[in-house]
Amino acid sequence: MVLGKVKSFTVSYDCLNDSNVPVFSSGDSVSGRVIIEVTGEIRVKSLKIHAKGFAKVRWTESRNAGSNTAYTQNYTEEVEYLNHKDILIGHERDDDNSEEGLTTIHSGRHEYAFSFELPQTPLATSFEGKHGSVRYWVKAELHRPWLLPLKTKKEFTVFEHIDINTPLLLSPQAGTKDKTLCCWFCTSGPISLSAKIERKGYTPGESIQIFAEIENCSSRMVVPKAAIYQTQTFYAKGKMKEMLKIPPVSPSILDCSIIRVEYSLMVYVDIPGAINLSLNLPLVIGTIPLHPFGSRTSSVSSQCSMSWLGMGLPERPEAPPSYAEIVTEEQRVDVPAAREELEGHLFAYIHDSAFNPPHFTLRLIQTQIMPVALKSVGWTSVHHVES
Repeated sequence: MVLGKVKSFTVSYDCLNDSNVPVFSSGDSVSGRVIIEVTGEIRVKSLKIHAKGFAKVRWTESRNAGSNTAYTQNYTEEVEYLNHKDILIGHERDDDNSEEGLTTIHSGRHEYAFSFELPQTPLATSFEGKHGSVRYWVKAELHRPWLLPLKTKKEFTVFEHIDINTPLLLSPQAGTKDKTLCCWFCTSGPISLSAKIERKGYTPGESIQIFAEIENCSSRMVVPKAAIYQTQTFYAKGKMKEMLKIPPVSPSILDCSIIRVEYSLMVYVDIPGAINLSLNLPLVIGTIPLHPFGSRTSSVSSQCSMSWLGMGLPERPEAPPSYAEIVTEEQRVDVPAAREELEGHLFAYIHDSAFNPPHFTLRLIQTQIMPVALKSVGWTSVHHVES
């Protein structure tokens, strides 16, 4: 008898959302099917699945050990969130080539269902970064006598929900900074910046109103601006690696011991011929939008009337300033020369669903311009951070 061949071998998920993208949260049931399409007949010892989820960081640093001696130090760390195994066909032992206990799969398409529960404990949100990642996947293995096992793997996305309707994330954020300009032996008047946002937590699609007060006692025209930045922090062997970038927005990651993803709103005053005066206000990007009566005032307009998985967004205004326009060489942390390409189901899902950061409006409350300031203060009304 001529044995058949496996034409295709794939994993498919039963999606819980209308976008047909496998997205789950802690405590959810993950179900799907292993699909095998064969021509002829094949004999199978076992069909197994292995579901895994883990956070992993890795980077290298060059070290100098003395004259003409250098070496590379590796930093790695891993945290496991999910480890589930199941047998869909056959038995546990597949290391022998016995003809006993084999299952015959006839010609055609065959589907084998699987399901498992994600842990109830908090999981890290799926993430892809330059020095680390959080990934979840299901791998299927088909074992046949006298043949190498066939393997296939498919990832799924996990969002650990962040509810912004908590006292901490509903609390206002504010700050004040000032600086004095100098030119050779002459000292110009000070410039002060005060800014406030009505709360710390936002979800994509919301409007962030920035209330700012600028006192310009210098002789230069200044222009207030704003931008949202993401800080990625990786931990391994007691060391820390940090990156700052304009993000394609994903939820904040706050509960993972080796990867943190945090956001900040940078309000800054563009000063010609001098280092910008900047002010950072912390943000948390959540997944559960503000309740209709959860806001402290009615002036913060939320456009997140739909859930995280199906929200619509406003049109995109002008592009944001670059990182180099805001932060000087002395102030910078480790930033790649070019933004790395982001891959995987999470970012494909974000881009397909147009999950951009919240857009924000700068609202000038008050300016005080001393007589020496011959020019008025310029103001840019709206900036929007695009991925």
